[in-house]
Amino acid sequence: MTQATRLAPARPLVREAEGYLAVLNALPSPTFALDGENRFIFVSLAAEQFFATSRAILLGQELGLELPRDNPLFSLIEEVRQGSLTASDTMIVLENPRIGRREVAADVAGIPEYPGWLTVSLHERAIATRINQQLVHRGAARSITALGAILAHEVKNPLSGIRGAAQLLEPAVDRNERHLTRLICDEADRIAGLVQNMEAFSGDQPLKRAAFNVHEVLDHVRTLAQSGFGKHVRFEEFYDPSLPPVLGNKDLLIQAVLNLVKNAAEAVQPETGVIRLTTRYQQGVRVTAPGSSKRTNLPLVIGIEDNGCGIPEDLKPHLFEPFVTSKPQGKGLGLALVAKIIGDHGGLIEFSSRPRGTVFRLLLPKAD
Repeated sequence: MTQATRLAPARPLVREAEGYLAVLNALPSPTFALDGENRFIFVSLAAEQFFATSRAILLGQELGLELPRDNPLFSLIEEVRQGSLTASDTMIVLENPRIGRREVAADVAGIPEYPGWLTVSLHERAIATRINQQLVHRGAARSITALGAILAHEVKNPLSGIRGAAQLLEPAVDRNERHLTRLICDEADRIAGLVQNMEAFSGDQPLKRAAFNVHEVLDHVRTLAQSGFGKHVRFEEFYDPSLPPVLGNKDLLIQAVLNLVKNAAEAVQPETGVIRLTTRYQQGVRVTAPGSSKRTNLPLVIGIEDNGCGIPEDLKPHLFEPFVTSKPQGKGLGLALVAKIIGDHGGLIEFSSRPRGTVFRLLLPKAD
């Protein structure tokens, strides 16, 4: 048998291997393989995006450099190494400064032909959960929009009449009783201020959209915070410098992020407070924009994370509804406004909270 004859089957084998790699890279879920020392030996395109790191850097690198070694994922890996064919967990939190905090289901399976090797597949929270959250946030935005319209039309005009009547009555009232007319005026002014805040929700004009760099928004908000309510907080920034421009209204997005950062600053302790601002690019989240049948991709992710005391469990299901707050002096309108702004952009809001901190994620469309 000649050398050429012996090598003849090589091309079909190479083509078959390339086909397998193409199939793995086409999977939407992050998938990677590890050798016996937990070093990356295969990384799918979705896994590259998940870890926000190129395949060239990950290959040969230990998983422990990407995730803390006490992460539950390592327990699943060890379970498979101890003899189980597969191991799964429906809720694992993966976290590092680059990817932020990600809640996933994980499946680990051994590769019998290569002892010690195994594959790991990650599945982020079901899209159904995200859609349900989107509907909740849109419902909250619609309810407060209607409430703003009612207050603007049904309360504002009578309120000015009440205040005017109190001012007219003041000279005719006994001096010892004038504090009552002043109380009417002060309360009328307070309610008028509330109505004015609510009017921000009643507008139904289309957004004036433009393309801009989302990092300009975050830098502006951080500067405002550090010169005022966030003086006591240490800010950390983990940005993806290659992030494409966002499509939206810059002023409104500043308002939304500012509200979230202010909430974070109020949740942390003065001596140890940390707010982490992150950006990253992810594929796979597509939603239908309000009032449209067009499906929009939401690849831009802004994260606002704090190390405060977390959100009370009883507030979580109603967090974006108007007048829901845990602050003694809070009005409960900040997150409702955020829900409306992000909803008007066709985006999504996600949050997760634990006793040691809270993270909000804004998913937004990119400019074409």
